[in-house]
Order: sequence, then structure tokens, then C-alpha cells
Amino acid sequence: MVDTPQPVGETLREIAARYGRDYETVRALAKRAGWPDPVGKRGGAYTYDPAAVDPIATAAYRRPTTELRPRRLYTAREIATATGISAGTIRADRTKKRADGTPRWPAPDDTDGPAHRWYGKTITAELKKRRTYSRAQRTTPQ
Repeated sequence: MVDTPQPVGETLREIAARYGRDYETVRALAKRAGWPDPVGKRGGAYTYDPAAVDPIATAAYRRPTTELRPRRLYTAREIATATGISAGTIRADRTKKRADGTPRWPAPDDTDGPAHRWYGKTITAELKKRRTYSRAQRTTPQ
């Protein structure tokens, strides 16, 4: 048998698939300063070392985790304080749907009283689905 060398590195399309992002989003990230140099080429696409790409992609695409008590009920205002997502965003997201038809914010776990409340475990599960958006990370054309 002939040994076939295994491909080294990942293309931008493979990185996009691994992080669940659009190719154009990853391509834009690759244009920023700090993106690693290609380690090779496969077909017409450059390949990048996954170990060098991971810290950059993780910083750009992962939302920081928030410590919430799973069985405690939180109001929208308390969620805003703990996570940085405004109460207005929570109210707006309750009326919107994702592309797959699921709500962008879950229904409240408790509707008794003047404010709707969610369990910490519900909020934590929802935050894992959300993308990060940071104005400080964006680059704008001058």
C-alpha cells in the first residue's frame, strides 16, 4: 500500500463548519491582525493550524459564561445585570423567531407576580445558543 499523507490544517470553510458560522464571517475574521499564517494549501484554499486558530476564533465567537444558580428565578432586570444582555433585548427576543422557527428567547418559567421570571438553568441553556457581538472586536473601513 501507498501511504497517503493526511491533510495538515483546516481551510476557512472547515473552520466555519466547526464553529457553526458562515464562511464569509470566518473569512472576515481571517483578515484581522493576529490571524495565523497559512501552514499549507489544499486545492485552491489555504490551510491553517487549528491550534493557532482556536484561541482567536474562541475569543471572537464564544460568549463568556455567566454563573447563575440553576434553580433560582431571575427577572429580566436581574438577567441584564448578570449577563450584559439588556432587559429590552430579552423582551424583544421573546417575540422573534430564529431561522429554524424556534423562539429567540424561551418562555418564562414563572409568570406569577408582576414580573416574568426564568430559572438560571433556562438562561444558561439559552446563552449557549447566542452568538457574541462585540463592537470592540469589529473593524470598520476608514
